[in-house]
Amino acid sequence: MAHSNTTTTAPLGDAAVLDVPGGDVPALAVPVRAVPGLAVPALDVYDGAQVGGLGDDALLGLQSRLAELRRRTETNLAILADEIARRSHHSLGHDGLAQRLGSRTPQHLVQHLTGTSARDAAALVRVGSMLGAASSVDDSPTASSSPAPAGAPANASSSTAAPWLAPIAAAVGEARLSVEAGDAIARALGQPDAHVTAAQLGVAAAQLVAEATLLTLEQLSVRARNARALLDLDGQPELVAEREQSLRDRRYLFLSRQADGMTRLSGLLDPESAALVHDAVDGATSPRRGGPRFVSPGERERAERIARDTRTTEQLALDALVDLVRIGGDVAPTEVIGTRSPAVQVIVAERDLAARRGLARIEGQTEPVSIETADRHGCSAGVVPVVIDARGDVVALGRETRLYTRRQRVALAARDGGCRFPGCDRPPSWTEAHHIVPWSEGGATDLATGVLLCRHHHLLLHNNGWRFERRRDEFVLIPPRSIDPEQRPIPAPSKSPIIERERALAGAG
Repeated sequence: MAHSNTTTTAPLGDAAVLDVPGGDVPALAVPVRAVPGLAVPALDVYDGAQVGGLGDDALLGLQSRLAELRRRTETNLAILADEIARRSHHSLGHDGLAQRLGSRTPQHLVQHLTGTSARDAAALVRVGSMLGAASSVDDSPTASSSPAPAGAPANASSSTAAPWLAPIAAAVGEARLSVEAGDAIARALGQPDAHVTAAQLGVAAAQLVAEATLLTLEQLSVRARNARALLDLDGQPELVAEREQSLRDRRYLFLSRQADGMTRLSGLLDPESAALVHDAVDGATSPRRGGPRFVSPGERERAERIARDTRTTEQLALDALVDLVRIGGDVAPTEVIGTRSPAVQVIVAERDLAARRGLARIEGQTEPVSIETADRHGCSAGVVPVVIDARGDVVALGRETRLYTRRQRVALAARDGGCRFPGCDRPPSWTEAHHIVPWSEGGATDLATGVLLCRHHHLLLHNNGWRFERRRDEFVLIPPRSIDPEQRPIPAPSKSPIIERERALAGAG
């Protein structure tokens, strides 16, 4: 790895020759701006072992110089993108540069040349247009000096000079602001109108540019949108409501089944919906991401359990979302879901169910599930278990006696006080009733042989070999041999404060 630094500075207007080793393009002589003190690191690919030998100051300094070089490169890419757009102006038709090379738009050509996304290519063209408009006003050397193709306007791609964007154009041109950040500010501030003047937008743009170094791109975008909203609020408050509705109109949720049997969830949340969902998911995962430190002992204990949970933070987030859907369907099915609670139809062969091995199917899904999963669904309301014999006849259809009734669940909630798994703090509303003796093996649907478990621990019991047993008046949890070869029982007392007190008093008596 070469550590020597070179300076690509030249007096304003002089030609700097940029030689690209191994490239098919000739050396390019272009006028460049002087960049005092910019030491450009060698552009060879760095060797990881040698980078590892750098001191902290050298490492951070090199990162900073490369970051500035990246901003300057992006600025030049935007200027070139503007020129490509100018030579591809729609007035030129098929004679335009982009269409002659087989691209429908200049943005598509820029995307192909730079290997970026369509979004990033469009940003390059927009910011290039902003820089082009500013340079045409300032008569800057960066303005295009090449003649426009016949039939194209002299500055075809550049928008009409927008003086309120001058602070953004200057910051991008000087590499103090990235192309992406400049585009985010410009798009969020929008155009002047009858109530918001260009001068007001210019002041807002200058303020945002000044704050940009202290903000992430996401924070800067939010700050810019808020700046425009406050300007609108002063002159035409109805625009704030219109913008809010415009965002809400873009919301959607799409579920697409993948070839491997998984389902991809994608969508957009409007700000109000996002706040609700974020708050719920954050509550389930915040101990992993650094939550509040000054909390009650109960909250601290819960945070420690989540930190020790073997699931990833992303898995915890998804499980919390699924739990919320299930709980919403249980609490108010006709209001949230429609005319019924969410229903899952599990189909299993009688032979496989009796042998405790084989496969089951969930209607509408392509991938098989285990017999243990079919059993677990047999504990849940909103699930219709369908048992098929060797001739293909339905020999058993889910019936009410297999499921715990609402009154029984009330009783279980009062007795168990939440998920019965030791150390779990899920309340009764987050739990499912579990048969400690599977219904398929003759287990009864009564209070004596049922316990409440959250979905995560219900899955753990059915899929990982854990089981509950009732010994006299107490429930105990038996771990699989892979966890404890001796399978020593683990007490699983009630989480109900009233029952805990009653037992304490009984023991004291």
